[in-house]
Amino acid sequence: MRSPLPDYMTEVLEACSEEDGGELAAYIPELARADPTRLALALATPDGTRYAVGDADVRFTIQSISKPFAYALALVDHGLDAVLERVGVEPSGEAFNEISLDPSSNRPLNPMINAGAITVHSLLDADRVAAGFAAFAGRDLEVDERVCASELEAADRNHAIAYMLRNHGIVDADPHAIVEGYTRQCSLLVDVADLAVMAATLANAGTNPVTGERVVARWVARQTLSVMTTCGMYDAAGDWFTTVGIPAKSGVSGGLIGALPGKGGFAALSPRLDRHGNSTRGVQIFERLSADMGMHLMEVPPAARPLRHGHESADRDDDGSRESIYELQGSVDFVGMERLLVELEREDDDEREIVLDLARVHEVRDVGRRMLLEAARRLGLDGHAVTFVDPDDMLEIGDADAIDVGDGPEARVVREREVREHEG
Repeated sequence: MRSPLPDYMTEVLEACSEEDGGELAAYIPELARADPTRLALALATPDGTRYAVGDADVRFTIQSISKPFAYALALVDHGLDAVLERVGVEPSGEAFNEISLDPSSNRPLNPMINAGAITVHSLLDADRVAAGFAAFAGRDLEVDERVCASELEAADRNHAIAYMLRNHGIVDADPHAIVEGYTRQCSLLVDVADLAVMAATLANAGTNPVTGERVVARWVARQTLSVMTTCGMYDAAGDWFTTVGIPAKSGVSGGLIGALPGKGGFAALSPRLDRHGNSTRGVQIFERLSADMGMHLMEVPPAARPLRHGHESADRDDDGSRESIYELQGSVDFVGMERLLVELEREDDDEREIVLDLARVHEVRDVGRRMLLEAARRLGLDGHAVTFVDPDDMLEIGDADAIDVGDGPEARVVREREVREHEG
């Protein structure tokens, strides 16, 4: 069977193709010569599947879409506190190339505007940018030298920003060298499939879903996505989030990415820009995707349900003792564990074996693990024997056959077990 998803994506492009508002980025001569009819859309899923339709083979310069990825690399290399000393995280409410700093701290307001992005770039060298961006995209990226040269000829405003940063002690290196390096970063060539994979890497908690490489730590991906949510669409960030609700970043070559945590990365191309510097048709495409697919981060999910329903087994031994089986699934996190604890509280005083089966669990968060072990300890104190069925070592205990849960008896660990359904 051929997947219908590309057909749906093509339908979205066709529905948005009539939008002809906006203008090319005329202040950069090479970008002013772009074909305004170009239109493409790509999706990369958490399992590494990629879909791309429209002018998906057209390569264009990444421009400001490079900003969140450079920010993520700087966080890896220097840590959050060191980066925050130089760049804040507050929305600016100003144009992306405004020559301004936070009056209370003399820092750029955030890393998504030019002042912040130039500061972030000063924390990286050319090799780090090349290697880091290649890891995000899953392939080496080349610089479009013609676009780079064209941008440098029109870089007076960025040079002014860099000198302002140098004057306030935010950057230390030569302003011309920083702007040249930043411009080369913005001139890397990508297509929509590359951008979808890069966005999906952030959405996948920092792991490239195609290559399987851990590119950045989970906390770095979270921090980057948070700043994209509040600042990625410049002075249109409020309108974007209320209508689309996806962490995003735009670029003046017409690219636009969205990274939906746990769901995947999206990328669109359409060169004409609105007054905020965002792709006009790109914004319309994402509005359609969000509405059709329920992708808004603030879309209210169903009420939390238990990790999995528990049941009582048939007689286990000659003495008639019984066991309660709880088959867990999905992610063992705070919300799921809270619902499970409610069920465990209902265990009566009749001493029995409690079986916690993790065979269908794909992730155990730290808080979930601590809650699970504390539950085992308290069940032990109440006289229940506890057994964990953990064939994939989700509790990360290695080859041990028991877990010391503190005051209660050790919890037994088995690697494989056929869980019997309760009959009658």
